[in-house]
Amino acid sequence: MDFVAGCIGGAAGVLVGHPFDTVKVRLQVQSVDKPLYRGTFHCFQSIIKQESVTGLYKGIGSPMMGLTFINAIVFGVQGNTMRLLGQDTPTNQFVAGAAAGAIQCVICCPMELAKTRMQLQGTGEKKSSRRLYKNSLDCLVRIYRREGLWGVNRGMLTTLIRETPGFGVYFLAYDVLTRSLGCEPDERYMIPKLLFAGGMAGIASWLSTYPVDVIKSRLQADGVGGVNQYSSIADCVRQSVRREGYMVFTRGLTSTLLRAFPVNAATFATVTLVLMYARRAEEGPKDCEPAPPDHRAQRQQQPSSL
Repeated sequence: MDFVAGCIGGAAGVLVGHPFDTVKVRLQVQSVDKPLYRGTFHCFQSIIKQESVTGLYKGIGSPMMGLTFINAIVFGVQGNTMRLLGQDTPTNQFVAGAAAGAIQCVICCPMELAKTRMQLQGTGEKKSSRRLYKNSLDCLVRIYRREGLWGVNRGMLTTLIRETPGFGVYFLAYDVLTRSLGCEPDERYMIPKLLFAGGMAGIASWLSTYPVDVIKSRLQADGVGGVNQYSSIADCVRQSVRREGYMVFTRGLTSTLLRAFPVNAATFATVTLVLMYARRAEEGPKDCEPAPPDHRAQRQQQPSSL
């Protein structure tokens, strides 16, 4: 049931946060010589004006498709790692989160590649006359036929560098915040506290790895239009810094932070409601006495979407 709740909560998070993600990607990869957008809010306005509201949801099929697998991997690896480590401590939460983040890259990298390509398709056009990809799956199939398995996993190393410490920081921050706020099952304001802890943990996680995300987006967008600009991660970093300065690593940060809190809040709210409903059903006529609350398990029921 934790897995099901996580999937439903993750889906809610994607629906809430995808428009912010589209804006983030557009800002991260736009040309410095001929920028289309002046900032986060101008990007929002331009996409809605030129491509309608549906333009904000370009590429949403990819994260929705990969959601089940990512949640299964993250919840399974994080839970099993915590059991192997034995003690529920902040350090172990970081290690377990980092392990989960690293392993789920197998699904996350191709998913984000398709998402990025779809988000950039038909930029500035309400109805694109030259649609290269029909949907996210078609995008991955075409990339595989043209570039093979290597092409489908473009940006894998940067994804691994981002996700491993990113998930570690997320689980660590969430654990520290819930301990500090006293998020016990009998607390009157338990759910608002969990929502706050999740939102702030998401922000902390993005801040810790955001420069890597900028490079990842640029590498995965590279080749759109048939021209490859970067030969490696180091080359992408060098060219980006030389042309745009070190502030390039903050491109799209505003929309990312605006997205981080509501996405994690929506995920936590949904997960909490699903788990509460499921537990009430399980504790119905079968049990004579209610089971004592498992605080350790509660801390492990954390959403995997950043």
